[in-house]
Amino acid sequence: MDFLVGTFNTPQLFTLRFCPSSRDEPASLRISHVSSAIGKHSWLSLSRACGDSTRTLYATAWTEPPALAAYAVDTANNIRFLNSQVIQARSGYVCASNTHLYSTGGSTGEVFALKEDGSIGDLVQELSFASADAARPSSNLHGDFGGLRSGAHSVDLSPDGRSLYVADIGRNCIWTYSIDTTSSSGSDSPHLTLGSKHISPRHNDGPRHTTPHPSGKILYSLQEHSSMVDLFTVADDGVALTHLSGVQIIPEDEDPKDYWADEVRVSTTVPGSQDTPKYMYASTRGLKAETKGYVAVFALRSDGTLADERTLYIWQTPTSGGIANAIEPAPRSEGDGPEYLALTDSEEGLVMVLSFDGEVFKEVARVALGETDDGQIIQAATAVWL
Repeated sequence: MDFLVGTFNTPQLFTLRFCPSSRDEPASLRISHVSSAIGKHSWLSLSRACGDSTRTLYATAWTEPPALAAYAVDTANNIRFLNSQVIQARSGYVCASNTHLYSTGGSTGEVFALKEDGSIGDLVQELSFASADAARPSSNLHGDFGGLRSGAHSVDLSPDGRSLYVADIGRNCIWTYSIDTTSSSGSDSPHLTLGSKHISPRHNDGPRHTTPHPSGKILYSLQEHSSMVDLFTVADDGVALTHLSGVQIIPEDEDPKDYWADEVRVSTTVPGSQDTPKYMYASTRGLKAETKGYVAVFALRSDGTLADERTLYIWQTPTSGGIANAIEPAPRSEGDGPEYLALTDSEEGLVMVLSFDGEVFKEVARVALGETDDGQIIQAATAVWL
């Protein structure tokens, strides 16, 4: 099982190979290839699988000026740079449909058309998020990252491709957009039309990332400042949200002010099956190096709602996570074995694989990305499974 990892401080893409444990061998994780990149890639997103064709990797590029990059993934160890496009401000997140690439960061965002070979085409639309009501983050211990901690941070597509969700930390809201799949650059009708600015349930939430349930009827929102995950029902129009419930993702005796939550994901399912995700996973980072982070898991019903608002398990990470502690569930195949998650750590440059068997998390393998020529730790950012 191969996956890719970007870094916060080097122009490299790492290909890692994970081998689950067998009757004769323990689980293992190793670096199988290192590809040169055009810059530091904090966020990675893969195009949707389409038969045996080459997939495209899209990445935020923390370059000067900031940009988005596209790479062809011919094989796990053969990654070709396609092109890049300059954007207004450092991006926190990218996602792609079959026809468009979406990016947001701070007070701005972009939509680009995609070419047939997967490269990034013309600019279709620019987004602007008003900055007058943006609150500053409660702590600047790790810097502002070009506005990412006080503005829009992520962008996610609905499963049917009709809607877009932008989590905005500083404005304490989720922006929802409807998508006109027929529009293009130069078109009279906008590709994205604002649906709503949905204010978060608490004044101190700071929505960082969202992820939709495969049904499209539930949206999960990770709150960076309050260390909560909130569930919203999504109306038939794809843009109206109604708050359903919320759960804390750190132990009850911990103070959210000591943490900045990072990621929310749902477990994967066997391709072609009628299965639905069993679990919701969420991770937090410690604001200071001496405060370790957590990964929490909750059971889900088939409709995506929580089966229980109590955690099934909370696992303390070996470090604070630095500015990472990002989780990404691995693809599933036939069988009833444990679920696996990649966990990235920028504090010590670690990449780990966790297993969850329905009861407890275990770290089953890890690897360090190493150091730069001048002795800096290579800071693992986020992972995508191939």
